[in-house]
Amino acid sequence: MAALRRLAPHLVLALGAAFMLLPFYWMLLTSIRPPAEIFNVSLWPFPDQFDGAENYSRAASQVPMARFMLNGAIVCGGILIVQILTAVPAAYALAKLRFPGRRLLLGLVIAALCVPMQALALPLFVGLAWTKMLNTYVAMMLPFFLSVFAIFLFHQSFRSYPDEIIEAARMDGFSEMEICWGLVLRGSLPSLAAFSVFSVVAHWNDLYWPMIVVTDVNLAPPPLGMLFFADAETGANYGALMAGATLITAPMVLCFLLARRHFIAGITMTGVK
Repeated sequence: MAALRRLAPHLVLALGAAFMLLPFYWMLLTSIRPPAEIFNVSLWPFPDQFDGAENYSRAASQVPMARFMLNGAIVCGGILIVQILTAVPAAYALAKLRFPGRRLLLGLVIAALCVPMQALALPLFVGLAWTKMLNTYVAMMLPFFLSVFAIFLFHQSFRSYPDEIIEAARMDGFSEMEICWGLVLRGSLPSLAAFSVFSVVAHWNDLYWPMIVVTDVNLAPPPLGMLFFADAETGANYGALMAGATLITAPMVLCFLLARRHFIAGITMTGVK
C-alpha cells in the first residue's frame, strides 16, 4: 500500500506527460506516413510505407524553409538581446534602489502584464506604416523590445540578492551598472535562462504580429512560412505539412532540453519569492 502511494504521483505525472506529448508524437508520425495512411488512427510508430524522406525533402524544397528558420533566429535573437538590455537595469532599480515612485512604477509593470498584444496592434501598425518600416526585421521586433514580464521576473529574482554584498561593492567603488550586470545578474543566471526560453519560444511561435507587418516571403519567420507552405501545397499534403512543422519545432525542443535545468531552477527561484 505504501509503495502504491509513492508510485501514484509518478503515474499521474507520467499520464499527464504522455497526454501533453501525444500531439508531438502524432505530428512526427504523420510526417513519415504516405497520404493513404494520414488518417489512420493507429499510433503504431512504423507505417506500412515509409514516406519520411519524400515528405521532409518536399518541406525543405517547396518553400525556403532554411530562410524561414534563419529569419526566426534573427528575430528571436534580436528581441531577446534588447529585452535583456532594457529589463535587467529596470528590474535592478525596482528591486534594489530606493527612489520616489518606485512602488507606483512596480504597480504599473504588474498592470501592464494584463494588456494583451492585440490591444496595441493597431497603433503600432499605423506608426510602423507611417515610418515606412513595414516588411522589415525591425517591424517584427520593435513592439517586443521592452518586456514587462522580463522586468517582473528579474525583479522577483533580484530581490533575494543580499544587500550586504551590494553595499560592500559600492564601498569598493563599483558603479551601479557594474553591480547590476557583474554581481546581481550573475547570481540570477537561472532566471536569465528561464526568461530566455520563454522569450525565444514565444517569438519563434508567434504568428499574429508577423502576419500583420510582413508580406515578403523572404522575411517570413517559421509560423508565417508554414502558411506560405500550406498555400503552396493547397493544404492537401498533410505529410509534408507535418514534416515542415517538425522542422520548425525541433529547434525549440532542443533549446528547452539544453536549458531545462536552468529553466526549472529559474522558475523555482522566482516562485518561492
